[in-house]
Amino acid sequence: MGEITVERRDAVAVVTVSDPQRRNALTLELSEQLAAAIAAAEADRDVHAVVIAGEPPAFCAGADLSALGEAAEEGLHAIYAGFLAVAHCSLPTVAAVGGAAVGAGLNLALAADVRIAGPRARFDARFLKLGLHPGGGMTWMLQRAVGPQQATAMTLFGEILDADAAHSAGLVHRVVLGDQDDLVSAAVELASGAAAAPRDLLVTTKRTMDHTRTLDSHAEAVDVEIASQVVSLRSQEFTDRLAAMKARIGASD
Repeated sequence: MGEITVERRDAVAVVTVSDPQRRNALTLELSEQLAAAIAAAEADRDVHAVVIAGEPPAFCAGADLSALGEAAEEGLHAIYAGFLAVAHCSLPTVAAVGGAAVGAGLNLALAADVRIAGPRARFDARFLKLGLHPGGGMTWMLQRAVGPQQATAMTLFGEILDADAAHSAGLVHRVVLGDQDDLVSAAVELASGAAAAPRDLLVTTKRTMDHTRTLDSHAEAVDVEIASQVVSLRSQEFTDRLAAMKARIGASD
């Protein structure tokens, strides 16, 4: 039976889909466990970011096909609950894609804020090849990630992107050479940058970014940001960090 494992690396929770014999296909049980792992990370004040990985050889081969075949609308929502929890996570998220991300597995990768890929990564929509309409918001996420033209090539024409092509298309932030351990370590290193910021500020800023990218003008973004910026200016964290910075500057004079 597969499981979701969670490893803490300082302020980063590494959440791994682990069912390698089934190429980490998402069953109802795994999706439920994944959603619970994300909720636990959000509830832990010591966690500032989350890394999502899949146990090799795959990242995630999609939803379990037998479960999909038996699912009606309610069942589909249950199958998608895992990657939707990642998509809705209040903390910054990084997907470490070391192998194939197929169908709902592509959704899982797309659900993260940032994706980095190993040399064996593959990004494959595949829904139509199975005679299945895309689900889980894939068409929305993919078009936002790579634009309408590339999303059409992948969704309607079945184009599969390897790691380098995904990087060129803007689907992944960067490609990490090496094995799975190197990839996860790189994802943790990237995610650890969030540990330097106050946790509540991370959550607020991520929420603001989700909002401002839907706006049409710079002026609207200024108006959206300013209230939260004023709150941060009055925070004890900002006061303490400003005092520490002034002390360092004074000591160097």
